[in-house]
This record gives sequence, structure tokens and C-alpha cells, in this order.
Amino acid sequence: MSDAAQPSAAEVRAAAEAVKAALDRHLDAVERRSGEGDPAVYAAFNELAAAAEVYDELLYDAYDEVTPFEIPGDDRLPAYTGPEEPSALSVLIRRDYVVAEPQRLLSQAQRIADLDPDIDTGNDKQGGAAAGESVHTALGVVFGEFEPDEIASRHKEFGLEEGDSTLWVVAAEEPPEPGEWLSAPFDQADPHMVVCRFDMSSVFDEELEDDEELEDEDEDDLEALEPGS
Repeated sequence: MSDAAQPSAAEVRAAAEAVKAALDRHLDAVERRSGEGDPAVYAAFNELAAAAEVYDELLYDAYDEVTPFEIPGDDRLPAYTGPEEPSALSVLIRRDYVVAEPQRLLSQAQRIADLDPDIDTGNDKQGGAAAGESVHTALGVVFGEFEPDEIASRHKEFGLEEGDSTLWVVAAEEPPEPGEWLSAPFDQADPHMVVCRFDMSSVFDEELEDDEELEDEDEDDLEALEPGS
């Protein structure tokens, strides 16, 4: 514990009182909530998390002690505030890949170029002669030839390995002007306008495996407690 800029006992006490007040506001918001995703509950949760974090930091700085509470990170979307009947929408998709087998990717790109000698490889060489010379060029050929959904379903054929992916359906009052967002496609995504969202990640599989392991351990413990076992 450092002696530099230690908070006073009064500051720690004030932070504790702020947590108590935030707890009361959060409970009040929960008791009065109008339904799932109530913005008042969401705001009260964030206020409580912020107050608890401040108190925890001051408590540690002043007394080298911590609280027994862990405020989970909130990755939920805020409450939807868009139109009840959207007349337009945007579908935002991000998929991550790892180039797991570069040689397979290069071979596939060259095969595509061989079938279409006039294909644009994005370099100065004529036709598709250089399609399989570099990963950069090969990626341009493959993603230029196939739709993203087809690549997602056939990624292993192209030497790619899936990473995280997310899809957001975002409501809009009216469609944007042609070309309006092309230079920055995700900058205008308002979380309050998201109708639904779908995430895929290996971290979810790991959490599921951990839960299954815990269930198996519990079953083993129960079997060990059974009479005659």
C-alpha cells in the first residue's frame, strides 16, 4: 500500500454511502420496471456498477482491502428506442477468420484464376497469372469471386478457420442516401436502434464445456454418496 495520495477516511465513507444510495435506486428501478429491457433499470445498474468500482478502488488505496463483490461487464445492448414499425433496416455483419492453411488458399485462388484468365487480381500483372503468388492477392480473388455467406459455409476449402462473428439488425426511419455510408460502414450504428443481435464465439463453447464438466463432477459426487457405492 502506497503512502502517496491516499484517500481520506471521509472519502472512503462517502464512496460507501454512494454505493448504498445506488443500491436503493437500483432496487427501486427494478421494483418499478415496465418490462424487460427497461432503460431505468439499465441506467441504475450502470450507476451501481460505477459507484461500487469507485468504492472498491478507494477502499484498496486507503486500507489495502477489497470488496467481495465482482460487477460483471455489461455487454447487453441498451433498450431499443427505434420506431415500432421500421420502414428500413441495415444488417451489419462481421466475421473473423484465421488463414490456417495459406497454401490451400493460394491453390484455390489460382484455380479460380485459371478458370477465368481475365480475372482482376488487384495487381499490375496481366490476367490471373499472379493469383496464387501471395496471400494478399489470393484473398482478394477468393472474396471477389464468392459471396460472404458462401465463404462462411465453405471456409475450410479456402484454408480459413472461423473466429468470432456477429450480426446486428439495425432499424432506420428511412433508407440512407446511396453511397452515404460506404466509407465508414459501421460508424452510424446506433445501439439503441438494434432490433436483434446474434453472436458466435468459441468462448461460448468453452463456457458450455465448463458447465458440462461441473455437471459431470456433481453427478460423480452424487454417485459416490449413494448407499452401497
